[in-house]
Amino acid sequence: MNTAAPSAPPRTLELAEQLIARPSVTPDDAGCLSLLSERLTPLGFHCEAMDSGPASFRVQNLWSKRPSALMGRAQDAIKTIVFAGHTDVVPTGPPGEWTSPPFVPTQRGGKLYGRGASDMKTSIAAFVVAVEEFLAATPEPLISIALLLTSDEEGPSVDGTKVVVEQLRARGERIDWCIVGEPTSVARTGDMIKNGRRGTLSGRLVVRGIQGHIAYPHLARNPIHQAVPALAELAALRWDEGNAFFPPTSWQMSNIHGGTGASNVIPGEVVVDFNFRFCTESSAESLKQRVHAVLDRHELEYELQWTLGGEPFLTTPGELVDAVQRAIADETGLVTELSTTGGTSDGRFIATLCPQVIECGPPNASIHKIDEHIALSDIEPIKNIYRRTLEHLNTLAAAQR
Repeated sequence: MNTAAPSAPPRTLELAEQLIARPSVTPDDAGCLSLLSERLTPLGFHCEAMDSGPASFRVQNLWSKRPSALMGRAQDAIKTIVFAGHTDVVPTGPPGEWTSPPFVPTQRGGKLYGRGASDMKTSIAAFVVAVEEFLAATPEPLISIALLLTSDEEGPSVDGTKVVVEQLRARGERIDWCIVGEPTSVARTGDMIKNGRRGTLSGRLVVRGIQGHIAYPHLARNPIHQAVPALAELAALRWDEGNAFFPPTSWQMSNIHGGTGASNVIPGEVVVDFNFRFCTESSAESLKQRVHAVLDRHELEYELQWTLGGEPFLTTPGELVDAVQRAIADETGLVTELSTTGGTSDGRFIATLCPQVIECGPPNASIHKIDEHIALSDIEPIKNIYRRTLEHLNTLAAAQR
């Protein structure tokens, strides 16, 4: 009779389940950062809370850094790698539509289910365990390691990573490399990483007219009729041609609101929401100027409010991209694809301080969905990719001494 105790689950899986069990719907951290600080402090990390925002929407941020073996002896030679991510998750949707409760981590059919399983609590667990394993084998690395974690990525992203980066810049902190743990893969962990993201620029256009009876159009001015030719011109414009890393800039309308609700009234205004996803071939200012030129040429009476969500950023192949690609090849045998597609991430804030930022994480097919999950077979590989990346960068630092 075999009376041996069952083997413990892999540490990455165990930590991921502990994080998933905390219902950290944005901006509530639900204790995730405290749990992570407890794991990092014994490793020599200094854990610093950088919370921000009003009491009604308090965001918890963690900056946790471990100095290298060179600290105090060769400051200019020390490079820092940051693992960045978010503990907050999107709302679950109707809990009754989940096969298992969204905040009860559940294994079935070779997958781990729960809100945040893919986006991005498994990546955070993999960060921590990768660092633990790396430091166990290399207790005096030649690089500094830091983690930047927030509970405000799925929300407004105003008091999260953006605030931490501003504080780090103000006190002269240096970041050389950054890996954001967003789910970037398609079919298998490591098949795609993001080495940049497009910028996002939104506009709310209000075109004014004169309200009146629809039977007496000569006594009114229809703002919908006036706006349509200008909108058609904007929709047909070729803003740029893109480049080797980015597709061409796109302009899309998302909402049009006009009318009083009555069928016999010409409205007094029409409101149009639109968005640019723009590449490094265009700037926010150049796009604004071109839009205003079209609207002015059509002699519209209008107001236009702009919101810049983030500038584009790009990390060309170099130290970080090479280290991550080598780590993926060593772990999985895959030749990873570099991509800049998809939405925005907190990488846009970090890129204003750090010259090399990439995103690398598990497959993203189930993110934000009912029954979000990650394949159990993807969990250890992403942890090992992070650990191997640390090993490659530490070797690089040794060669550059």
